[in-house]
Amino acid sequence: MPITNPLQGRTLAAVDDLSIEEQRYLYRKAREFKEAWTSGADLTPFRINDPELSVYLMFLEDSTRTKESFRNAVNFHDVMLNVFDASSSSFKKSESLVDTVKMLFGYGRRSIFIMRTKMEGVCRALEEQIGEYADRIGRDRPVFINAGDGRHEHPTQEFLDEFTFLEQRGWDDSHIHIALIGDLQYGRTVHSKADGLKAFRSVIVDLVAPEDLTLPESYKNRMEDNGFEVREWAGIEEYLGSGDIGDCWYFTRLQLERMGDKIRERENELRRAVTFRQEWLDELPENTRFFHPLPRHREKPVIPSFLDGTSLNGWDGQSINGYFTRVIELAMVAGRLGSDVDGVDPIPERKEKSFITEVPISHKSRVEDRFKVGIKPVDDGTVIDHIAKGRAPEEIWDRINKIRRILNLNVRGSHGVFHTADPKDFKGIMSLPDILKISPNELKKLAAASPGCTVNLIKDRSVKAKYRLAMPPKIYNFAEISCKNPDCVTWPGAFQNVPPHFYRTVGETFTCRYCGKRHEYGDIWDL
Repeated sequence: MPITNPLQGRTLAAVDDLSIEEQRYLYRKAREFKEAWTSGADLTPFRINDPELSVYLMFLEDSTRTKESFRNAVNFHDVMLNVFDASSSSFKKSESLVDTVKMLFGYGRRSIFIMRTKMEGVCRALEEQIGEYADRIGRDRPVFINAGDGRHEHPTQEFLDEFTFLEQRGWDDSHIHIALIGDLQYGRTVHSKADGLKAFRSVIVDLVAPEDLTLPESYKNRMEDNGFEVREWAGIEEYLGSGDIGDCWYFTRLQLERMGDKIRERENELRRAVTFRQEWLDELPENTRFFHPLPRHREKPVIPSFLDGTSLNGWDGQSINGYFTRVIELAMVAGRLGSDVDGVDPIPERKEKSFITEVPISHKSRVEDRFKVGIKPVDDGTVIDHIAKGRAPEEIWDRINKIRRILNLNVRGSHGVFHTADPKDFKGIMSLPDILKISPNELKKLAAASPGCTVNLIKDRSVKAKYRLAMPPKIYNFAEISCKNPDCVTWPGAFQNVPPHFYRTVGETFTCRYCGKRHEYGDIWDL
């Protein structure tokens, strides 16, 4: 099937793999499909009907609703369905996931892999590794759809949730006031809402969870970055007492299987804080609806069964909508739908530019006297100045040592911590007489290791070139960095050679490309 639209071949590893306009296109087409399906109209315009397209369901964690809704969605399309059974596969012989997927990919002309894994970032890693393999052998790249990866994201659940919210609001996307209730720490469906709620133009998010179950800071920060108003309460009772309550309540179950023993010991206390009670019915705003990604706990549900037959029940319709949205998602990435999509593709990754600036040398600047105070003067060589300027002396010394190790500067030289023009501030200086030139790649490494420093190339005691280094948009290809999430696909031994890769988000924070964990700049380094 030739590529005819920008959605064909798109991997859906995270919500942001579709732009806001592309997500709205998905909801519009899902609405059209649901209306046609309900009325018994012709469904041919939505059907892929390609017997050479192989779709693999690879669920390495248990699932009922997601797996079955995808199975039915695939069957609708008249394509080749393959259900991968991990329990009887070569995983038991310690075969790598990459090798398994590579083998399955080789059996068909075109492939879509729908993945659920405990490990986080798998779909992104497979998109890269299997994509490169496909390029080498001259085949179409396969598509990967994330059906839930650990605590990271569940984008297809998020798409069906947003579709359901819009449907319940008569397709008005101007505003939503939503309460997220329950296990916000481990609930990946909630984590996906940090980006998915951008489908609405104005968003208020009320986080309702006890301290041990609160939303990780990285997702809360992302919500705030996206312009959401975010508020927090420790439980439903406290939330109801606030007097300003949302009309959309989204519950999640307590994922005890992902919690430590100390938290599990407090199960009853935690459940009580986020379980709705009958006595609160009269305190809810008019037209309130409850939603839940399901399943509910059979014995201790956070949405008790006495609510099943009430007007609050939005979760049954929400569950059904998984079929309609997943039919459309498959049609989009297979190229059946998407040629009429409006808007632009997702924002491309920021390119590596503008963080290395060559400072014009208007005259033959002599090496300044301050390079002589307590440090060996340089006649010919390199001086790295303004290292960790304004930081504490011990932090500056750490930065100097980091630069030496990363750039392998096992050469003659002197270095130290000195006052700036402001006697209250400090900075680091390195004097390197044996380093007569520095390559563009070394400048990039230095910018990553010590943003804010300057590099002076000295010849005959004059500054011949000067570079000012800013914080780079990405940091990767360093043996000295790592994601601090032990469930990340980049964790040593977790996958097959996925090197850490971070992109800058806000200020001096960097987010893992694979699992989405946000780190402070200093935390990504192992030095």
